[in-house]
Amino acid sequence: MPPDVALSGLVIAVPEAEPVVASHRRHLDANTALGVPAHVTVLFPFVPPAGIDDDVLSRTADVVSAVPAFAYRFSRTAWFDDRVLYLAPDDAAPFRALTDRVHAAFPGFPPFEGVFDDVVPHLTVGHQQPHNALRRAEKEITPQLPVLGHATEVLLLAQDEPGGRWRTAERFPLSRR
Repeated sequence: MPPDVALSGLVIAVPEAEPVVASHRRHLDANTALGVPAHVTVLFPFVPPAGIDDDVLSRTADVVSAVPAFAYRFSRTAWFDDRVLYLAPDDAAPFRALTDRVHAAFPGFPPFEGVFDDVVPHLTVGHQQPHNALRRAEKEITPQLPVLGHATEVLLLAQDEPGGRWRTAERFPLSRR
């Protein structure tokens, strides 16, 4: 996406992780200051905010509501190279399945613009920061794990303007069956 286009994304917020990672994310993930909560990405980038209409909302709601709510557990940290520290879900399958379903419904929006061959579900703690700062965060976070929770909805996050703050534009409940 061009830098002059506001973005949106679908995520599962992980509020249970906030006590463990919030202080680190404030220093190690610039998205935190822009209003992005601790989360696992479902699909990013998604339809630009200017293109989100009733059809997009309805299709998204239909796809998400067909997926059962699920429990998650994050019991370890992991790394992408030595540049990104994240919490890894013990079972990535429910996150992957949700991403696959949403992407199938919106094939024009591949996860992370198709840059990665394998999209790994994760909760970013920090990136684009000095490696020693990320390692310190990992050392402080590890004793506080596991983080346990239950995914019950997918949030549509949207920027107010290109490069600007993120807000929750819509909530899509997962199936309760």
